[in-house]
Amino acid sequence: MYGTGPFTEADTDTHHDPHSVLGAHAVPGGVAFRAFRPYARSVTVVCGELRAELRHDGQGCFSALLPLQAVPDGYRLLVAYEETVVETEDAYRFLPTLGELDLHLIGEGRHEELWRALGAEPMTHQGVTGTRFTVWAPNARGVRLAGTFNYWDGAAYPMRSLGGCGVWELFVPGIGEGELYKFEITRQDGSRTLRADPMARRTEIPPNTSSIVHASHHEWGDAKWLAGRAERPAHEAPFSVYEVHLPSWRPGLTYRELAEQLPAYVKDLGFTHVELMPVAEHPFGGSWGYQVTGFYAPTARLGTPDDFKYLVDKLHQAGIGVLMDWVPAHFPRDDWALAEFDGRPLYEPADPRRAAHPDWGTLEFDFGRREVRNFLVANAVYWCEEFHIDGLRVDAVASMLYLDYSREPGQWVPNEHGGRENLDAVAFLQEMNATVYRRVPGVVTIAEESTAWDGVTRATHHKGPSGFGGLGFGLKWNMGWMHDSLEYMSKEPVHRRYHHHDMTFSMVYAYSENYVLPISHDEVVHGKRSLVSKMPGDWWQQRANHRAYLGFMWAHPGKQLLFMGQEFAQGAEWSEERGPDWWLLDPAYGAAADHRGVRDLVRDLNAVYRATPALWERDVHPDGFQWIVGDAADDNVLAFLRLDAEGAPLLSVSNFSPVVRHDYRLGVPDDIPAWHEVVNTDAARYGGSDVTRPDPVKPEAQGWHGRPASIRLTLPPLATVWLRPA
Repeated sequence: MYGTGPFTEADTDTHHDPHSVLGAHAVPGGVAFRAFRPYARSVTVVCGELRAELRHDGQGCFSALLPLQAVPDGYRLLVAYEETVVETEDAYRFLPTLGELDLHLIGEGRHEELWRALGAEPMTHQGVTGTRFTVWAPNARGVRLAGTFNYWDGAAYPMRSLGGCGVWELFVPGIGEGELYKFEITRQDGSRTLRADPMARRTEIPPNTSSIVHASHHEWGDAKWLAGRAERPAHEAPFSVYEVHLPSWRPGLTYRELAEQLPAYVKDLGFTHVELMPVAEHPFGGSWGYQVTGFYAPTARLGTPDDFKYLVDKLHQAGIGVLMDWVPAHFPRDDWALAEFDGRPLYEPADPRRAAHPDWGTLEFDFGRREVRNFLVANAVYWCEEFHIDGLRVDAVASMLYLDYSREPGQWVPNEHGGRENLDAVAFLQEMNATVYRRVPGVVTIAEESTAWDGVTRATHHKGPSGFGGLGFGLKWNMGWMHDSLEYMSKEPVHRRYHHHDMTFSMVYAYSENYVLPISHDEVVHGKRSLVSKMPGDWWQQRANHRAYLGFMWAHPGKQLLFMGQEFAQGAEWSEERGPDWWLLDPAYGAAADHRGVRDLVRDLNAVYRATPALWERDVHPDGFQWIVGDAADDNVLAFLRLDAEGAPLLSVSNFSPVVRHDYRLGVPDDIPAWHEVVNTDAARYGGSDVTRPDPVKPEAQGWHGRPASIRLTLPPLATVWLRPA
């Protein structure tokens, strides 16, 4: 092999085993050395007392046959350029850094810690420090490594193919954290494409697109939190969520600066969790993170991966769980990222009818390919294990489940049974959920799923009427409740009697899944108006409606989610460019008290909620809820009991009309001697008219609403009242 002429740049384009040519090899007559350094003036082998200059064979290839008995250990190369001389280890003298087990698991699509095998990993290999680079590119004719360490010329750094699993590898001695890199891939047609690392743990700040060699040095301080989070499953625990878009919550703050403000704010308001809109790296800020290019890298806009860990750590130390939006449904078409990564469809299906997402101009993942499923399943595990994330809210599940999602007839291909279900996506979601729950105790997965798919939160091994096993999620967003209840609240009170069913229909299916009640970012953008601005009437009535609705929402079976800015009744729609209107809370602003009152209510709702197991312990069980009156449409009144596991009740009464209703009789159990108000959204401190009752109310023996006893209440206008046994 060594007598066949120089090893040229064309060879580095497509060679599957450059280590068999470059480096040092025992041959008849001694040891042959060969190095490829396109811009070097000379290359010298140095080992102990040995110094031997290699012959320049032309086109950047240097070689020599030295009369040695064996390949010397630890030899180095002295490379002279026009203006400098560099002494370095020879990257082509090292054995592969991946073992047979890693390669087997990758080939089978079962490597649950894929990030430990692929990507850039600073390490010590054969006693030498450097960085191992690995990438999956099975259709590539050749892969080379380019970065700041070789002036972005990959010619001198061809990678080797490891077996038949499509993985390419190169250990580069002497380089470490902070180096920028990409993979230069030669396609089947001979053209080249420069790609960011799909497994990069750190990236440049957009619009720059390079991957960065990274090693974590964060020392966690949340052991107490992690030890306790598995004590109760999420559906039987208090679970009220503050949804946050980190870049705009307080624009300009870094992860570490957010860590000094966000935990304190959320803890003060009493939320149990924050949900972060997508954190993974994305090229276009206007996508809010829902078009991901760096699935393993927190966005560099706000700091380093360790800075993000610091934020999660501080939230945990404040007693706040961290949920994260996760986007495995699709990815953008940027030509430096995943699209046709190695020259052919790889992460996306080959059939363009399956690949192209009709709504977002993106590409869907090929859930039927085991390596792609592995990439995503391992990614879910990665965020939970490496960043201590407590839950993943999986975006756009419906678009994954249905082959005809947003497609017209002729634009989609049925599954093998002739149906519209994406069987590969079903299998992927089941595998992801099963893997995450098995590996990470206390973590919850949440589906943003807007259809009536059967068994979203059913266990994967339990089949339903449709014949499918459950998807295995812990919770599901209740999009129906959100749509119906907002439709009701948007009506003038005089018309609400005709829409009363919008507030009661959710209880028909309340126990079909484990639900979250979401008032999310999607409901306060793009002309939908903020929550308070959806409400009818003048400013007082809008705020009263807003407060009454929050009281109803916090009492309704299901967990609560509220998007930032809605906790203080921001009037403007959310914009990622400016974030919440914090100035509304400034005492110098004339109407600040109106907004502070709503925020005070949210704080009190959370405090009473967390202290009242009746509001969360039996959320997913029918015996945790009883209607008192659900058909008082003409009165715009809804009243129901919530019950904990011991039967202790909380009575929630909502009056969605703008009139005070005196002596309103409600049936109640006869074993409660007296009831007292614990929350009244009409209280003066919240900005209400202060129609409150400080004294306990005692039941009368008169039966009502099918109950043996009853109480008479004065219902405040546009308000929700909670009462507990006195």
